[in-house]
Amino acid sequence: MGRTLADRARGPRPERGSSVSVALQTEHDRTAASDEPRVRLRRHGLRCTPGRLQMLRLLIVSGRHLSITEAWEELARSDIAVHPATVYRTLETLTAAGLVHVVHGPGPARYGITGEPHHHAVCRRCGHVEGLASRHLTEAVGKIEELTGLRPDSSGSLLVYGRCADCGD
Repeated sequence: MGRTLADRARGPRPERGSSVSVALQTEHDRTAASDEPRVRLRRHGLRCTPGRLQMLRLLIVSGRHLSITEAWEELARSDIAVHPATVYRTLETLTAAGLVHVVHGPGPARYGITGEPHHHAVCRRCGHVEGLASRHLTEAVGKIEELTGLRPDSSGSLLVYGRCADCGD
Protein backbone atom coordinates (compact mmCIF):
# COMPACT_ATOMS: atom_id res chain seq x y z
CA MET A 1 0.00 0.00 0.00
CA GLY A 2 1.24 3.54 -0.73
CA ARG A 3 2.87 5.36 2.13
CA THR A 4 2.63 9.08 2.83
CA LEU A 5 5.70 11.26 3.27
CA ALA A 6 5.07 11.21 7.02
CA ASP A 7 5.08 7.38 6.92
CA ARG A 8 8.35 7.34 4.99
CA ALA A 9 9.89 9.78 7.45
CA ARG A 10 9.13 7.35 10.28
CA GLY A 11 11.24 4.71 8.54
CA PRO A 12 10.49 1.22 7.26
CA ARG A 13 7.20 -0.51 7.90
CA PRO A 14 7.08 -2.78 10.92
CA GLU A 15 7.72 -6.44 10.19
CA ARG A 16 4.62 -8.56 9.76
CA GLY A 17 3.43 -9.88 13.09
CA SER A 18 5.18 -7.16 15.09
CA SER A 19 3.24 -5.07 17.54
CA VAL A 20 2.59 -1.47 16.60
CA SER A 21 2.05 0.74 19.57
CA VAL A 22 0.07 3.81 18.61
CA ALA A 23 0.91 5.27 22.03
CA LEU A 24 4.72 5.07 21.53
CA GLN A 25 5.39 7.81 19.00
CA THR A 26 7.64 10.86 19.09
CA GLU A 27 5.97 14.21 19.73
CA HIS A 28 6.36 15.18 16.04
CA ASP A 29 4.86 11.88 14.86
CA ARG A 30 2.04 12.17 17.39
CA THR A 31 1.08 15.61 16.06
CA ALA A 32 1.22 14.51 12.41
CA ALA A 33 -0.61 11.24 13.13
CA SER A 34 -3.30 12.97 15.18
CA ASP A 35 -4.00 15.72 12.62
CA GLU A 36 -4.25 13.55 9.52
CA PRO A 37 -7.12 11.32 10.79
CA ARG A 38 -9.09 14.41 11.85
CA VAL A 39 -8.68 15.95 8.40
CA ARG A 40 -9.70 12.68 6.70
CA LEU A 41 -12.81 12.26 8.86
CA ARG A 42 -13.95 15.85 8.35
CA ARG A 43 -13.32 15.66 4.60
CA HIS A 44 -15.69 12.69 4.47
CA GLY A 45 -18.34 14.35 6.64
CA LEU A 46 -17.79 12.15 9.70
CA ARG A 47 -17.57 13.21 13.32
CA CYS A 48 -14.13 12.90 14.94
CA THR A 49 -14.98 10.37 17.64
CA PRO A 50 -12.17 8.85 19.73
CA GLY A 51 -12.80 5.40 18.27
CA ARG A 52 -12.63 6.59 14.67
CA LEU A 53 -9.50 8.62 15.34
CA GLN A 54 -7.80 5.69 17.10
CA MET A 55 -8.70 3.27 14.32
CA LEU A 56 -7.44 5.56 11.55
CA ARG A 57 -4.21 6.22 13.49
CA LEU A 58 -3.69 2.49 13.94
CA LEU A 59 -4.16 1.70 10.25
CA ILE A 60 -1.99 4.63 9.16
CA VAL A 61 0.85 3.85 11.58
CA SER A 62 0.79 0.08 11.04
CA GLY A 63 0.90 0.35 7.25
CA ARG A 64 -0.80 -3.06 7.13
CA HIS A 65 -4.20 -4.55 6.37
CA LEU A 66 -5.61 -5.75 9.70
CA SER A 67 -8.45 -8.07 10.61
CA ILE A 68 -10.94 -6.95 13.23
CA THR A 69 -9.21 -9.17 15.79
CA GLU A 70 -5.76 -7.84 14.90
CA ALA A 71 -6.99 -4.24 15.14
CA TRP A 72 -8.62 -4.95 18.50
CA GLU A 73 -5.44 -6.62 19.81
CA GLU A 74 -3.24 -3.73 18.65
CA LEU A 75 -5.52 -1.20 20.34
CA ALA A 76 -5.50 -3.29 23.54
CA ARG A 77 -1.66 -3.39 23.47
CA SER A 78 -1.76 0.41 23.35
CA ASP A 79 -3.99 0.46 26.46
CA ILE A 80 -7.03 1.52 24.47
CA ALA A 81 -10.04 -0.31 25.89
CA VAL A 82 -12.57 -1.04 23.19
CA HIS A 83 -15.01 -3.87 22.60
CA PRO A 84 -14.49 -6.00 19.43
CA ALA A 85 -18.03 -5.11 18.29
CA THR A 86 -17.06 -1.43 18.42
CA VAL A 87 -13.99 -2.17 16.29
CA TYR A 88 -16.25 -3.90 13.76
CA ARG A 89 -18.78 -1.03 13.67
CA THR A 90 -16.02 1.57 13.39
CA LEU A 91 -14.34 -0.25 10.51
CA GLU A 92 -17.67 -0.68 8.73
CA THR A 93 -18.43 3.05 9.12
CA LEU A 94 -14.98 4.01 7.83
CA THR A 95 -15.37 1.57 4.92
CA ALA A 96 -18.80 2.95 3.99
CA ALA A 97 -17.30 6.47 3.99
CA GLY A 98 -14.44 5.37 1.71
CA LEU A 99 -11.68 6.03 4.24
CA VAL A 100 -10.91 2.34 4.65
CA HIS A 101 -11.24 -0.57 2.24
CA VAL A 102 -11.80 -4.24 2.92
CA VAL A 103 -9.96 -7.14 1.31
CA HIS A 104 -11.66 -10.53 1.40
CA GLY A 105 -9.58 -13.65 1.25
CA PRO A 106 -9.13 -16.81 3.20
CA GLY A 107 -9.84 -16.22 6.85
CA PRO A 108 -11.16 -12.95 8.20
CA ALA A 109 -11.63 -9.82 6.12
CA ARG A 110 -8.76 -7.36 6.44
CA TYR A 111 -9.04 -3.58 6.44
CA GLY A 112 -6.56 -1.03 5.11
CA ILE A 113 -6.33 2.71 4.62
CA THR A 114 -7.73 3.98 1.34
CA GLY A 115 -5.29 6.36 -0.27
CA GLU A 116 -2.98 5.87 -3.19
CA PRO A 117 -4.51 3.43 -5.69
CA HIS A 118 -3.05 0.00 -5.10
CA HIS A 119 -3.59 -3.70 -5.63
CA HIS A 120 -3.35 -6.61 -3.21
CA ALA A 121 -1.41 -9.87 -2.92
CA VAL A 122 -3.31 -12.27 -0.62
CA CYS A 123 -1.84 -15.42 0.93
CA ARG A 124 -4.26 -18.34 0.58
CA ARG A 125 -2.81 -20.07 3.64
CA CYS A 126 -2.50 -17.39 6.35
CA GLY A 127 -4.62 -14.60 4.81
CA HIS A 128 -1.84 -11.98 4.96
CA VAL A 129 -2.54 -9.04 2.63
CA GLU A 130 0.25 -7.02 1.09
CA GLY A 131 -0.44 -3.79 -0.77
CA LEU A 132 1.11 -3.38 -4.22
CA ALA A 133 1.54 0.10 -5.67
CA SER A 134 -0.48 0.53 -8.87
CA ARG A 135 2.52 1.84 -10.75
CA HIS A 136 4.12 -1.61 -10.51
CA LEU A 137 1.17 -3.25 -12.28
CA THR A 138 0.32 -0.63 -14.91
CA GLU A 139 1.29 -2.96 -17.75
CA ALA A 140 -0.81 -5.85 -16.34
CA VAL A 141 -3.85 -3.60 -15.92
CA GLY A 142 -3.39 -2.33 -19.49
CA LYS A 143 -3.30 -5.91 -20.76
CA ILE A 144 -6.49 -6.76 -18.84
CA GLU A 145 -8.21 -3.76 -20.44
CA GLU A 146 -6.95 -4.83 -23.88
CA LEU A 147 -8.16 -8.43 -23.45
CA THR A 148 -11.52 -7.76 -21.79
CA GLY A 149 -12.49 -4.21 -22.64
CA LEU A 150 -12.87 -3.53 -18.92
CA ARG A 151 -11.47 -0.15 -17.98
CA PRO A 152 -10.70 -0.22 -14.24
CA ASP A 153 -11.67 2.93 -12.37
CA SER A 154 -9.54 4.57 -9.69
CA SER A 155 -11.01 2.34 -6.98
CA GLY A 156 -10.41 -0.85 -8.97
CA SER A 157 -8.03 -3.32 -7.41
CA LEU A 158 -6.41 -6.51 -8.62
CA LEU A 159 -6.33 -9.35 -6.13
CA VAL A 160 -3.43 -11.74 -6.63
CA TYR A 161 -3.71 -14.98 -4.64
CA GLY A 162 -0.87 -17.31 -3.76
CA ARG A 163 1.37 -18.14 -0.80
CA CYS A 164 3.43 -15.56 1.05
CA ALA A 165 7.13 -16.06 1.78
CA ASP A 166 6.37 -17.13 5.37
CA CYS A 167 4.00 -19.91 4.25
CA GLY A 168 6.20 -21.11 1.37
CA ASP A 169 5.22 -23.98 -0.89
